[in-house]
Amino acid sequence: MWKLVNGRLIQTTDTSRVKFRTNVSKALLDQLNALATENDTFVNYLIESGLRRVLSQGYITFNKELRPKDRIQYKTTYDQELLEDVKDFAKNHNLFINDVIEYSMGYIDIENVRDRSYKHRVEQQ
Repeated sequence: MWKLVNGRLIQTTDTSRVKFRTNVSKALLDQLNALATENDTFVNYLIESGLRRVLSQGYITFNKELRPKDRIQYKTTYDQELLEDVKDFAKNHNLFINDVIEYSMGYIDIENVRDRSYKHRVEQQ
């Protein structure tokens, strides 16, 4: 992200985002990569959209026996506050965070997903 300070643009790191590593289904990630390309966005923005919708519902129906067998390590950044809420949600529902992330992929609201340019936004100081 960029900040406009005294008429000058300064590139800064978005401190509201944190790195997070988890294991998720490769098949789901492949689908999200295609969806992200098609909609000019990033996979983590898609995931965040789904997570927000799942959290707003307040419940989850997840069958632990149907967990995907093709999980791979996935590293990206998430909104820090959202990630903390997801951690609490997963703990309260006796699930792993990656279970909640995979479940949320079915709840993506493509109309309200940030596009690629959001990462390069200019904020006033």
